Amino acid sequence: MFALPKGIVKPKEGKGELAQTAARTANRDQGAAAPSTASVEGAAPAGASAEKPHMSATPTQQKELAKLRARYTAANASTKLQLASELAAKYAAVTKFDSAGYYYEQVAVARPGEQAWKKAADQYFEAFSFAATEERAKTLSAKARELYERVLKNNPDNLDAKTNLGMAYMASENPVQGVVLLREVLATDPRNEKALYNLGVLSLQSNQAEKAVERFRELVKYHPENESGQFYLGVSLAQTENRAEARKVFTQLKQNSTDPALSASVDQELQKLQ
Repeated sequence: MFALPKGIVKPKEGKGELAQTAARTANRDQGAAAPSTASVEGAAPAGASAEKPHMSATPTQQKELAKLRARYTAANASTKLQLASELAAKYAAVTKFDSAGYYYEQVAVARPGEQAWKKAADQYFEAFSFAATEERAKTLSAKARELYERVLKNNPDNLDAKTNLGMAYMASENPVQGVVLLREVLATDPRNEKALYNLGVLSLQSNQAEKAVERFRELVKYHPENESGQFYLGVSLAQTENRAEARKVFTQLKQNSTDPALSASVDQELQKLQ
């Protein structure tokens, strides 16, 4: 469910970096108001960023996207919705999540509902998670928040939407609201994997290692297969000077995992504990 952390969380990171790290390990692109096609098609639209995405489309994908956009522009209202869904899926496939969010949002505007808004919100959240700068993170997280609020208006009990909304708040001027939302999720579902993980990471990044230990203990208790949670439990234990237990957690994790990147990270942490 979560990606492998690429090293220890650093408490000195800014809140924009903090939110991006936690969001990235829990679950790319330019402006929230319109799709960014520059890196896919090679020509920058107005206001587009010069930054490159994580993945470029192949020439075949570029042609397919160009044809679909042309059809979308010329289509009538009913056909537009189908083409918007197709465009969104294809943009997501080439990791242009902001563009995917834009087209899913067009569908949601025409046919609003909990799931329609969540599809769009999730894509903007992915874009926020991989934003390369704090400015982009703020822009994309604002759009994600707007759409998750619509999801929760339809269904206040959608805990996945509330969790992501909480993380999106971490890049805002009101990060405390994000923590409040994550705690509300745990009040409803004390075993919630994403909320436990994110609160653990946020505790580490705010120099609350003891609290992080508590969160990650709960996480691995209820979700023992969560290797990122095990890794960060070891990190937080080491930071609280529980070196013997940290070494035990890291050793067991290395024995059970088949991920070479994880093994390399664990080796680094074990070396520090010698």
